[in-house]
Amino acid sequence: QVQLVESGGGLVQAGGSLRLSCAASGYTFSNYAVGWFRQGPGKERAFVASISRLAVSTYYVDSVKGRFTISRDNAKNMVYLQMNSLKPEDTAVYYCAADPRPIYATTALTTIDYWGQGTQVSVSS
Repeated sequence: QVQLVESGGGLVQAGGSLRLSCAASGYTFSNYAVGWFRQGPGKERAFVASISRLAVSTYYVDSVKGRFTISRDNAKNMVYLQMNSLKPEDTAVYYCAADPRPIYATTALTTIDYWGQGTQVSVSS
């Protein structure tokens, strides 16, 4: 059974940093691309960043470029999202998701195979 478990969320002041982690189990981790998505209050779930199966390629939404970094450790079945220079508009529930196909900003959420339960990130001004 495939499981994705996020951790690392919390409350931070604007300008601060957090590192989110996504622990995967139940499948061959290196066969799957992984993405981070977020859903802010009253908003739809949206793409934040993704990383290819062997970490050759990474993709980011424009609003986080230069501030967020996605990485993975296939030996540990882990994916990370380092978030720096956080802004109040980054406040959201953050989800990791995995799929054997590449994940892009244009990928339909309903086509992604596996999702975690989410972790709350709150940024105060």
